[in-house]
Amino acid sequence: MVKKKYDTLWPEAKKRCRLNEADVKMAKELGLTPKSLLKNIHGPNQKWKAPVKLWIREMYEDKFGKVLSIHNGEPKQPKRQAEKQPDPFYDIDEEDLPF
Repeated sequence: MVKKKYDTLWPEAKKRCRLNEADVKMAKELGLTPKSLLKNIHGPNQKWKAPVKLWIREMYEDKFGKVLSIHNGEPKQPKRQAEKQPDPFYDIDEEDLPF
């Protein structure tokens, strides 16, 4: 029963706290509830409070030693640049320089 109650509150917490999927997953692994996240949103008079997103990441890093990131399911591969053929104008040996 309690599980269903929290399932309906997570989207609201995600929206109001500006969290992504990885942040929500970290919060759940830390045992935080959506209500606790909503209570920790800083107000205009609470400038000393860190944003909820950073607060979750700091706690997760302290406990597990790393921060989760978002993956699309496929590993990122560096973009290959088209092999440029050297410009003959710039291909001058040092011996050919006049100075």
